[in-house]
Amino acid sequence: QEPMVESGGGSVQAGESLTLSCANSGYCRRHYGMTWYRQAPGKQRDFVSSINADETITYTDSVKGRFTIFQDNAKNTLYLRMDSLKPEDTAVYICKMQCPGINLWGQGIQVTVSS
Repeated sequence: QEPMVESGGGSVQAGESLTLSCANSGYCRRHYGMTWYRQAPGKQRDFVSSINADETITYTDSVKGRFTIFQDNAKNTLYLRMDSLKPEDTAVYICKMQCPGINLWGQGIQVTVSS
């Protein structure tokens, strides 16, 4: 069983919305924070947003005001609501959970935004 499973990706038109989910199978019951990254073709993996255990939230400048990170602790799930999507948001989105002694990664999910 994968420790982190992402869902919710797909292909949309510019201006539309998607919500990504990252479910934690329960492998890590106490974490220090969770992060979304993205990697466009031929580019490095970039930070998108994070939420710490104290619920401090951070966004990269390019998504501020358009993306919202939130979590449902009862469901052990992290979300990324993406509004007003742009073609430059096209990438594979990957979640990470920082656990004691280990980082757990999702497999990545494709988001494609066409103009």
